[in-house]
Amino acid sequence: MRCDLSGMSSATPFAADGIRGFLHHPAATTGAGLVLTHGAGANCAAPVLVQAAGAFCDAGFCVLRCDLPFRQQRPTGPPSPAGAAADRAGLRKAVDAMRGLVAGPVFLGGHSYGGRQASMLAADEPDVARALLLLSYPLHPPKKPEQLRTAHFPRLHSPAVFVHGTKDPFASIDELTAAIAAIPASTRVIAVAGAGHDLKRGKVDLAGVATALLEV
Repeated sequence: MRCDLSGMSSATPFAADGIRGFLHHPAATTGAGLVLTHGAGANCAAPVLVQAAGAFCDAGFCVLRCDLPFRQQRPTGPPSPAGAAADRAGLRKAVDAMRGLVAGPVFLGGHSYGGRQASMLAADEPDVARALLLLSYPLHPPKKPEQLRTAHFPRLHSPAVFVHGTKDPFASIDELTAAIAAIPASTRVIAVAGAGHDLKRGKVDLAGVATALLEV
């Protein structure tokens, strides 16, 4: 993913009870915090997370990009459905840690599986975050549009910004737009022309996404 950055931020390792990742401190803070996590086949060093964290940090956010519990347990391999609740609990711990670092609102999000777990946590706990940043939300498995991952959408009262590639096999822009109509909160879809699920192609102004997240 190519993005407009005013200068990539540096990051320092962060570890606490059940939390492992990297913390980005802004030079000039807005007081806001963002917790970001990764997809099923990645970790918190995924390029999409590193670039997003840098851009949001440049926009004044304190950013924690963290490994989900399943990735802390093993360096490779996909998550198990049986471990999804533990992954959400790990995100809750990360949000709680961020609340101890910033004075302002805390936002939550992630790429693919990480974003899905963030949205499910927010559906269960509406106060967990001010709003959600969902990168490449995996609406359905590729070529299986009937297997929608949207059962929790009617219970999701957190505003959400969806950043999605126009060539993502996990959902077309039209499919995603139709599905999120079930969310009883403010939503916005930012389409990335030519990008697939990894968001490596195409161009997105992440500074503009940061503004959208504050305004959604």
